Amino acid sequence: MISSIAIVVLLLIGGAGYYQATHFNPHVSINGIKVGGLTVEQTANKLQALTLENKVYVGNKVVVNGKDTKASFTKQDLPKIKNLFKKQQTWLPSFKTKNYALMPGKEDHYRSKVLRQKTADKLKELNQGLQAPKDAQASLDNGKIIVSKSKKGNQYDVAAILKDYDQQKYNREIRLKAARLQPVLENSPTVKREKKKLEELAKSTVTYKVQNKPYPMKASEVIEQATVDKNMKLTIDTAGIKNKVAAINRSQSTLHKNYSFKTHSGSVISVKGQSYGWALDVPAETKRIAAAFEKGKASILAYNVYGEGYSTYGIGYHVLASDKIGNTYAEVSIKDQKIWIYKNGHLKVATHVVTGRHDTHEDTPKGVWYVEYKESPSTLEGSEAGNPNYSVKVKYWAPFTLGGVGFHDASWRTNWAKDAYLHKGSGGCVNIPPSVMKTVYDNLEQNEPVIVY
Repeated sequence: MISSIAIVVLLLIGGAGYYQATHFNPHVSINGIKVGGLTVEQTANKLQALTLENKVYVGNKVVVNGKDTKASFTKQDLPKIKNLFKKQQTWLPSFKTKNYALMPGKEDHYRSKVLRQKTADKLKELNQGLQAPKDAQASLDNGKIIVSKSKKGNQYDVAAILKDYDQQKYNREIRLKAARLQPVLENSPTVKREKKKLEELAKSTVTYKVQNKPYPMKASEVIEQATVDKNMKLTIDTAGIKNKVAAINRSQSTLHKNYSFKTHSGSVISVKGQSYGWALDVPAETKRIAAAFEKGKASILAYNVYGEGYSTYGIGYHVLASDKIGNTYAEVSIKDQKIWIYKNGHLKVATHVVTGRHDTHEDTPKGVWYVEYKESPSTLEGSEAGNPNYSVKVKYWAPFTLGGVGFHDASWRTNWAKDAYLHKGSGGCVNIPPSVMKTVYDNLEQNEPVIVY
């Protein structure tokens, strides 16, 4: 009798052990589907036969309601199910609740792409009618760092909800947590980093160098307001920087200003700047200096310098002489009807010339210009008093105004008298005797100043 009971007990223990070794624990689920008490094969069959309800819940609200589809599990997923079985297996029955996520080997395009995108689109649509949270943010305001208050909103956190979706996309039904966007709080590490960044900005200085003159720009003097975003990118109010650059431009630029020029005779005269000269592009330079503050640069050189005439870059910017013209130039005296060409302070050539005709108001324009280019030979076309279709060939041509005034030989001219320009002058150009024109041409260089007075 006792032996019979022992045999029965052993059979029961053996049967229970076999059952435990071949069946999932009671409270195990895969993708939200209960598989407790099933074998691996039974579980595979259940998952393959599963109908997916394509409703997407966010909280208790259905945001997307699609048509039901069949699950995409196949026999190829049997090894994965076996791995989950081994993972949950215990010697004795376990009543712990466990839910495992299992991705089928064959991707369900509708669930992984279409339904997911519909969910994202719907959440974004809903967010348009909801209040966005307002982050606390540090800012620089007239030398003081202040922190704005945060404010809660009720917009959905789409990224967080989609992350939850990706964990549930093969569940029979998809129930997502209604995660909401949260504001950055006043005492958050983000705001602390913003404050530190602004403190560093407030103490910084950018030295702006124009020609050979440095201008230290202290943030405390030129930046009244600034903010910094979550990525630590500064945004600066550039009004103060712009005012500073404009002041530098007014005091140091030369475009259209009067030049003090010492003539060949030693007298000092004032000559109006025309095409020769330079000025700062204030908006462009303001932007560069602001970027230097944002990037923590200690100094920058002026770069956006402009001028007029044939070259739109400011001619004369690199001339550091006190008269801002230097010692290489062409000097033209209308009164003397003569030119002098200097190289590094040395007179290279001087010659009598004939300038623009005075009685018809075609005078050679006075001012400080520059040689735009050189061309040999050349055909000059335009008009002059009594000749609206002027066209003549010359061996050498060096214009210094966009209006077509320049130096050239005049083989046709017979009157080279000092007063010829009064009634028999050119159409505005400086006529050079052919015998000396090559020497004049060879000693003229593009962008060199031409002073006409």
